[in-house]
Amino acid sequence: MATTPLRFPAPPGAALNAGRAALGRGEPEKAQESFRSALEGTDAAEAHEGLALASWYLGDADAAMKALETAYEQYHTRGDRASAARAATALALNAELVYGRSAVASGWLQLARRNLEGLPRSAEHAWLAAWEAHLALLYYNDFETAEKRIAEARAIARELGLRGVELLSLGIEGVAMVSRCEIDEGMRRLDEVTAAAVGGEISPEDAAGNASCYMMTACERVQDFDRAIQWYEKVKERCDRVRYAPGAMFCRDHLVGVLIWRGEWAEAEREIDAMLRESARTAPRFAQTAYVRLAHLRHRQGRGAEAAEALERAGPHSGTSLARAAMALDDGDADAAAACVQRFFRRMASEERLDRARGLEILARAEARRGRAAEARAAVDELRDLAAAVPTDAMRAAVRACEGALALESSRFAEAVPALEDAVDFYERARGAWDAVRARLDLSRGLAGLGRAADAEREARAARSAAERLGTSREAARAASLLDSIAKKRGGRAVAGAASVVPGLSARENEVLGLVAAGLSNAEIAEKLCLSDHTVKRHVANILGKLDLPSRAAAAALYARQKPA
Repeated sequence: MATTPLRFPAPPGAALNAGRAALGRGEPEKAQESFRSALEGTDAAEAHEGLALASWYLGDADAAMKALETAYEQYHTRGDRASAARAATALALNAELVYGRSAVASGWLQLARRNLEGLPRSAEHAWLAAWEAHLALLYYNDFETAEKRIAEARAIARELGLRGVELLSLGIEGVAMVSRCEIDEGMRRLDEVTAAAVGGEISPEDAAGNASCYMMTACERVQDFDRAIQWYEKVKERCDRVRYAPGAMFCRDHLVGVLIWRGEWAEAEREIDAMLRESARTAPRFAQTAYVRLAHLRHRQGRGAEAAEALERAGPHSGTSLARAAMALDDGDADAAAACVQRFFRRMASEERLDRARGLEILARAEARRGRAAEARAAVDELRDLAAAVPTDAMRAAVRACEGALALESSRFAEAVPALEDAVDFYERARGAWDAVRARLDLSRGLAGLGRAADAEREARAARSAAERLGTSREAARAASLLDSIAKKRGGRAVAGAASVVPGLSARENEVLGLVAAGLSNAEIAEKLCLSDHTVKRHVANILGKLDLPSRAAAAALYARQKPA
């Protein structure tokens, strides 16, 4: 979520000044020309640093890195320790943010601090502390170090009148506060910082880009997607005006999150393609983020194999565990889903309360399907606490959807229906297109369980139409299956899976058992319920084990004796 921290030096050479002016006009190519013309002069180190900045504006990370390394070497050789520290700080962040080389980043940070030892406090001290806070919080989950560095950066900034450093530090602190669910105060800080960034008050451009990115990151965490898109438009306008390519690329990630949430999937796919193209040159590490976004999109589209392939290409990204959990749950493997969520939680810092929300949604449903009612309720209780601190429509919707889903699992239809009605309303207000479809499907099941066939059919039809518009095959198939079941019940015939009729089995197991009793094979059940053959086989084995029955035929006979008349 970041860009490289370069501060343009202010040397006296005419070519260097021309390069600086060209960058200010949004002409990075002309700036490169000016800096190259200064490489043979006495200000060669400054020229290399300027060339690095111009290359970064154009999104050429390798060229920027090479120029920075040369600048550091020349600063160090001539004994300019403050400038050497400035270059080392930029090299450290390049190593981590652009390439994911943590050891290299650590080495450059140590060199930056070593060069500044014994020197009077300066802008280089302040920027180093601010960027160390940035890395500690957003890449290493080290809230304690981040707090110390924020305090250090702010103290120096106030002493020396460095407004940009003070604002950047305030933005980092805002993200930390939002992560801890101190929403109001955190968002106030971020509002101030982002307004200053898009208004041109923060310099240099990399700092302004990061400050803006903090706001959009926070918006995603609190699931305030309308706010995120409003800020995105302002930030992109500025990046386009000054021709700052990295800012537009990193901000695109947040745009994709909004587009996926809203169901604008064709546009989301185009933006993901752009992320992948641009990351190859500007930030190779960022491709991992693009593939995680692609996995989420493919999963929602019902393209499971492609989602799994995207996750493989994402590599060791923090978001892969949660994506795998969602996929496992929809494939009927609640055990794997719960395990993936717990892995996701273990990788988080204890202070990151808000980032647990999505995991808790999945965990609550997975635990309910595993028959672990107490654990499922605990997950919903924690999610409810988070929603109380972050009362956005999306968060409220998640709580009510989970409450309804848990009630459905134990056939408490009278409790499930109002919760799911609220979930649908909240999701639609928040423009959560895919989540609204799934809530409607659960609502249809609840209404059918209450015997309200006409209402159940209405909700299932609405879900199917929305699913078809979105292009999500799995949810469209689920809606079609529900409509078929409702139609059969209204015709006076029993419906497989319309309700849990065999005590001791979950709603899904009753659904599978009903289809077994109807004479369907595992493969036919898998196709009808959009599950894998392996998952259906496991459900059948669980059913036989729970009921202590020797065969499918015996299970079908038991179901026939207990199904509704």
